[in-house]
Amino acid sequence: MTNPFDLSGKVAIVTGANTGIGQAIALALAEAGADIAAVGRTPAQETVDKARALGRRAEIVSADLSTIEPVQRIVDETVDKLGGLGILVNNAGIIRRADAVDFTEEDWDAVVDTNLKSVFFLCQAAGRHMIARHEKEGGGGKIINIASMLTFQGGIRVPSYTASKSGIGGLTKLLANEWASKGVNVNAIAPGYIATNNTAALQADEVRNKSILDRIPAGRWGDASDLGGAAVFLASRAADYVQGHILAVDGGWLAR
Repeated sequence: MTNPFDLSGKVAIVTGANTGIGQAIALALAEAGADIAAVGRTPAQETVDKARALGRRAEIVSADLSTIEPVQRIVDETVDKLGGLGILVNNAGIIRRADAVDFTEEDWDAVVDTNLKSVFFLCQAAGRHMIARHEKEGGGGKIINIASMLTFQGGIRVPSYTASKSGIGGLTKLLANEWASKGVNVNAIAPGYIATNNTAALQADEVRNKSILDRIPAGRWGDASDLGGAAVFLASRAADYVQGHILAVDGGWLAR
């Protein structure tokens, strides 16, 4: 029997691939056989080097996703350098923290533009390629958006982040509705509290850190590598009949 999780011959775009969750997902996909286009404002040289050490083709695609200007170029450059596109992981994102009564328009726009607007238009560009491929060759593709616990909950002091990640949940379902019949699976992963640069402020806050750990049944912050298996699953043939799902990888946070 063939391995339904084998990604050999697939090309994956991973945004925000230079560190943390993006790097961990890119390397998990590479371990499963995929070639990697590592997208980021900061060149993801370490990620590319590690993917190549696994025997995969890997290329840096430099892009600042605070605007949609580079979106089509990301797809075109990936296809040109690696010969195709079968997987898109929308991981790049930012967060700004302030009380809602003090939150600025600048911080609102910066987060929503990066975390939601650019995600939609990158989905659109990749989706056009994948749908055309499906119609021509019977292929298609997999899109994985990175959601959040705040896709389901409100959180505090992060209004634009909560709005953007709530939007990711709805967008994932909408695109699944439109594209499931066109050979494109669209799903999302909702990480729990993962130890990354984005959560450094929470980890450093003794009171908030304790309140978070007390709520996680697994009793620990997640590691970025904990998300690799979920990404491989959703990118693989094993998930061909999974559409519009938001997979929580949270140590039990939502179950508590």
